[in-house]
Amino acid sequence: MLYYLFYEKLYPAISPFRVFRFVTFRTACASITALFLCIVLGPWFIAKLRELSIGQYIREEGPKSHQTKSGTPTMGGVMIVVSIIVPTLLWADLQYVYVWIALFGLVAFAAIGFIDDYAKLLKKRNLGLTSKQKFGLQLLVALILTAVLVYMSRSESYVTVINVPFFKQFQPDLIIHPLLHQPWTYPLAFIPFFLFVVFVVVGSSNAVNITDGLDGLAIGLMVIAAGALTVLAYMGGHREFAQYLQIIERNPRTAELTIFCGSMVGASLGFLWYNAHPADVFMGDVGSLSLGGAMGVVAILIKQEILLIFIGGVFLIEILSVILQVGSFKLRGKRIFKMAPIHHHFEALGWRESKIIARFWIAGLVLALFALTTLKLR
Repeated sequence: MLYYLFYEKLYPAISPFRVFRFVTFRTACASITALFLCIVLGPWFIAKLRELSIGQYIREEGPKSHQTKSGTPTMGGVMIVVSIIVPTLLWADLQYVYVWIALFGLVAFAAIGFIDDYAKLLKKRNLGLTSKQKFGLQLLVALILTAVLVYMSRSESYVTVINVPFFKQFQPDLIIHPLLHQPWTYPLAFIPFFLFVVFVVVGSSNAVNITDGLDGLAIGLMVIAAGALTVLAYMGGHREFAQYLQIIERNPRTAELTIFCGSMVGASLGFLWYNAHPADVFMGDVGSLSLGGAMGVVAILIKQEILLIFIGGVFLIEILSVILQVGSFKLRGKRIFKMAPIHHHFEALGWRESKIIARFWIAGLVLALFALTTLKLR
């Protein structure tokens, strides 16, 4: 909106408004707007949550030290989502469909998280939607995303091949093209791509959700991950950088995603102000599912899905620890960790919560920096 006003309308008459043309300037403005909005909204929103008795229910099988957190206001993720949407609408060029796809991913997963959080409040327990209900809704969102991206690929505004770190020429296509020639096999051609979208987007969403177990842990890691995605989105949309780094194809549409990613950084920093240990508010599933889903959607749009393994490396370790714990207990009757996700394992070992958070942040930063270094190691 502001981009349209200042650059499209006022720039021809007022030359200094030329600065609104630059993605870097608008990304900085979006980040600051998101940060300011989240910090300003915080006190009022937290007070409202307390007034409505919207507090966190702590699961009984969790660490005993967490029982003192029971009743802490939750669903603070609403504040994060608003603080991302508003700056994106203000500062991005809304003619680019990639921005709307990213916003759809954010809002759709936020809606699933909101339903889950609301169900917990009704039941007055830390049990909302069943795993089948939640996964079914996530699959529906992934199916819609797949349909949109496949439709865009027909007009060459999106490519279904993926970048593979360390390899210049190996760029596999996720569409089975021979199946496109027959009407009865046409839908089958898109199954690999759909499964890939499900794996990336739904996996990212649930990984952030599982990581959100300590004060400031998940949101601090999101600051790092969103920062790395901001860099990647900008480079993918910049002609010289994209050519130098041999990214699949310079795509100007991804440049506007830089504003969306910058808004995620600002909103995450703003929420961390209130979520830092000891937390004044929790993000709830409405925050963790939406941030994770948005992270996966952006990775797919900028064609850096494989690098998401490193950018969200700690999130991946967290969800793998749960999978391994459950699998080991079902197959062998034994647990690998004292408690899962893995941050609770370190709590059970006697680590202080603040130490776990700081060390996981360091690990996340190292992995994100490694992801950025792989761009030229091909």
